[in-house]
Amino acid sequence: MDGILTGIVHLEASPPAPLAENSSLILAASRTHRHDPLDNFKRYGGGWNITNEHYWASVGFTGAPYFAIAGVWFIGFGLVLLVLLCYHCCCKRRVKLDELHEKAYTISLILLILFTCAGIAGSILLYVGQDKFHRNISHTLDYVVDQSEFTVQNLRNVSGYLDLAKTMGIDQVFLPVSDQQNIDDLNRKLNRAANDLESKTKENSRTIRDVLDNVRFTLIVVAAAMLVLAFLGLLFSIFGLKTLVYFLVLGAWFLVAGTFILCGVFVLLNSAVGDTCVAMKEWVAHPYEDTALDHILPCVDVATAEQSLNQSKTVTSKVVTVVNKVLSTVANSNFPPNAGPLYYNQSGPLVPTLCDPYTGRLDDRQCNAGEVNLTNAPQVWKNYTCTVSSSGICATTGRITPDIYKQLIVAVNISYGLYHYTPFLVNLEDCTFVRETFGTITVDYCPGLRQHLRWVYIGLALVSTGIMLSIIFWVVYSKQRRRRDEYIKQHADGQYMARENNKS
Repeated sequence: MDGILTGIVHLEASPPAPLAENSSLILAASRTHRHDPLDNFKRYGGGWNITNEHYWASVGFTGAPYFAIAGVWFIGFGLVLLVLLCYHCCCKRRVKLDELHEKAYTISLILLILFTCAGIAGSILLYVGQDKFHRNISHTLDYVVDQSEFTVQNLRNVSGYLDLAKTMGIDQVFLPVSDQQNIDDLNRKLNRAANDLESKTKENSRTIRDVLDNVRFTLIVVAAAMLVLAFLGLLFSIFGLKTLVYFLVLGAWFLVAGTFILCGVFVLLNSAVGDTCVAMKEWVAHPYEDTALDHILPCVDVATAEQSLNQSKTVTSKVVTVVNKVLSTVANSNFPPNAGPLYYNQSGPLVPTLCDPYTGRLDDRQCNAGEVNLTNAPQVWKNYTCTVSSSGICATTGRITPDIYKQLIVAVNISYGLYHYTPFLVNLEDCTFVRETFGTITVDYCPGLRQHLRWVYIGLALVSTGIMLSIIFWVVYSKQRRRRDEYIKQHADGQYMARENNKS
């Protein structure tokens, strides 16, 4: 983009060599020193870089344990269910209850209640964590969008003041044609930069919000499903509803595997967010370095920003020059009545000239005695304005007609507007604006994001583990209850037969 926000750095896909003089700055180097499955599990050394597939592979590897657990659970428990089904269909069952089985019945019930409580606690933590995470990341996104809109609006304001300066005239005195052409060239760059930044911000914001809404909906559904699953599993098991328990086991088998996978996804997301926060913090101290972080919010094109700053200062000085030329050669001159349009019966004290806030080298300068600054010029010059007759000639003492006064005020407002936006352009030139944005994110938003992400994946891990163990004890407890019920029935039948034999 030939505008303010340029300079995106395209890094190579392979891990870069160690940082040397004049090379790119490796961000979050120590934090991202992880195993890379795409490079024979060697340590990744390229630092934070969202365009590098090796970086994403190393980040994804942080969630590998949970993906592995999901696979082992799905395959292993599936095989267990298959074995139990074969045993139930092909093998005869013998009921023999002794003290050990009675203890197993009691222990399985206690463990079932314990793991159900763990699953419920995980569901609650997951719901609370996702809500706080969604709010925090939404606030972060709102802040970034606000900063972008602030930049766009200021760029357009600067462009608007430059447009006004180009068409401004006082008593038929205008800016030189060469300055007007320079303003046109700069305005094209400013407007292109503002339009590109605005469109990209809206597009990215819309995409991110859609993803966040989908993630939030998914987590809420998972939390609610796991909570219902835990209650129903405990309820069906206690009341001995075998058929419903078995159907619930089949559904939970898939859901637990999916929840473990989701947990792994949030673990790697937490790694990526942590890497980004560290990368931002390191970049704040080195804003001019060549880094991969330029892909998020590129630092300014220094040449274009400097051109904008210099042109803004130049136009401000040129407008002041036009104003002072009119004051010195027209308002403060005593022309005879035959001087034509230059004469309008000027009289009274001389009008103070306008202070140029910049030197010839565009450095800041102090106003001289007898000059008025951009802030108080309208009030001071109002005292030098006369009342004109129907022919446009001053009928009272004064050196400025109302029409000239209006033109002077327009010129002062233009100069003041450009002068007012000078600090903004300076911040663009030296990357202060971007540094402040990243600094605010790392201090105000990153801690909350990382904390609530941990809540989410801890909640997912807790609810997955709790329901996984609950499923096992649904089966175990149901089996123990069935054996116990059959024994009690058989024992009751035996006692009844014994009493009948004794009677006979």
